[in-house]
Amino acid sequence: MNLDDIKQDLLASYERDGGINHLDGVNLPSQESTNKLAAEFMHLLFPGYFEETCLTKEEVPDHVEKQLTQINERLTTEIEKCLAFSKETNATDPDVKARELTTATLKQLPALRKIIKTDVDAAFAGDPAAGSIEEIILAYPCVLSISLQRFAHVLYDLGVPLLPRMLTEYGHERTGSDLHPGAKIGTHFFIDHGTGVVVGETSEIGSHVKLYQGVALIARSTAGGQALRGQKRHPSLEDKVTVYASTTIMGGDTVIGAGSTIGGNVFVTHSVPKRSLVVMQEQSLEVLDKDAHKNEGPLDWVI
Repeated sequence: MNLDDIKQDLLASYERDGGINHLDGVNLPSQESTNKLAAEFMHLLFPGYFEETCLTKEEVPDHVEKQLTQINERLTTEIEKCLAFSKETNATDPDVKARELTTATLKQLPALRKIIKTDVDAAFAGDPAAGSIEEIILAYPCVLSISLQRFAHVLYDLGVPLLPRMLTEYGHERTGSDLHPGAKIGTHFFIDHGTGVVVGETSEIGSHVKLYQGVALIARSTAGGQALRGQKRHPSLEDKVTVYASTTIMGGDTVIGAGSTIGGNVFVTHSVPKRSLVVMQEQSLEVLDKDAHKNEGPLDWVI
């Protein structure tokens, strides 16, 4: 078989099996451009942290203007592609709508920086191995994954299709943390280590929540598929919840009460009260009242 034969077979497979972009019509958003958008956002979020040369205070206004201009152009272009592609948006003038959505998104940048600062502070406060705030921003994967989720969540709430998920997938690829842009996440969110963390679309996470590696907030696997779209399928974690490594919490009706601690390697399928300690002891799941043991010293965890 020569190259021309292979080419003909490939062309036939495009016609037969699909998986080819929208020819002679709307182009899909560019993955390369979206990845650059994610990187530019981080440069704008933390000026001076990701540049190859030192950024002086006098240079900050020009730096911000340059980054904003690049993000404005790139974001508008990619949103317009998303709107033109999606049948759900019904945008008659996607170019005009894209500019409006871009402006609405960029207006949220100061508020995003404020809430992301709480995430950085939570990471520093929660990890004695951290030597400085600078180390958190430059070296901790949670900063990238959570920051991009918060940025993508703004786009998600504005009804932009495709692009929010592409942004969080960039963070997923880089950090191993899969945070859906639809998830609602409070302040001071910390993911320690990060690898293997999954937060589903309808998850709701309160403030001062800490997750360790391998934690999954998932939906029940059912035959419903697309029929369940838009329904609450993933669990809720109230304020000041800590979930240790390799634990799965499942179901849209599952609520982990405020102040609770979920031990490692636990599979939780039902709600637990506030200030609960959930651990595996001798192969059985036990839900303990943390307050009842507060005067007894540390609990012996058998996990």
